[in-house]
Amino acid sequence: MTDTAWLDQIKWTDDGLVPVIAQDAASGEVLMFAWMNRESLALTVREQKAIYWSRSRNRLWRKGEESGHEQLLRDIRLDCDNDVLLLKVEQKGGIACHTGRRSCFYQQLQADRWQTVEAVVKDPAAIYRKG
Repeated sequence: MTDTAWLDQIKWTDDGLVPVIAQDAASGEVLMFAWMNRESLALTVREQKAIYWSRSRNRLWRKGEESGHEQLLRDIRLDCDNDVLLLKVEQKGGIACHTGRRSCFYQQLQADRWQTVEAVVKDPAAIYRKG
């Protein structure tokens, strides 16, 4: 297998992306969902830090580049259909979500309404300073 043959085994979307779930390596908690392209995945493996593809910014997004809340790669898995990645990470700063929460999955369906079930760890205004 060549150096990048492992990238060819992934079933990329028509846009050249693959969905990625980030999970806390120690607790198993699902922290967030994001996308990667070939470049971001190769960089993630090389640098051992999560680097995603931001569809809204249309560019590489190094997790923690503004907040300092990097995700250090501990393990990476490919699902049985070769179309979803699971990153097991060490979440620096204990915050994965731009809302200042530990996880992006902080809303729970209760009866017929979405309820916030996780508190803000740190005010986003204190995390993301506009300069």
